[in-house]
Amino acid sequence: MITVTEQAGLKIKEMLENEEDQNVYVRLGVKGGGCSGLSYGLGFDPEKNDNDTELEFQNIKFLIDNESAPILKGVEIDFKESLLGGGFTIENPNAIASCGCGSSFRTATNAGTPEDC
Repeated sequence: MITVTEQAGLKIKEMLENEEDQNVYVRLGVKGGGCSGLSYGLGFDPEKNDNDTELEFQNIKFLIDNESAPILKGVEIDFKESLLGGGFTIENPNAIASCGCGSSFRTATNAGTPEDC
């Protein structure tokens, strides 16, 4: 369903070491908003809901809610370093358009709820 690169896995594990509860999930989801209509959410969550799918990559447990799952099918999560710092990137084969800053997108079947930039 999704791919997590080695670099992204290492960075997530590093971030988990700083969490008080290291038994948390990494939640990946999509919500309405941003210039193009949809934006990603990536963060720690201590609870699994009934509508979540649990996946495991590099001994890290991920949760994806059933509503976000079709939009996230085939995504690759990576972590890239640059001279200006680093950050997670999400390559989504389902995205047909994204905003100039790259923080929001839309798919052929879901335009989301675009907001003013």
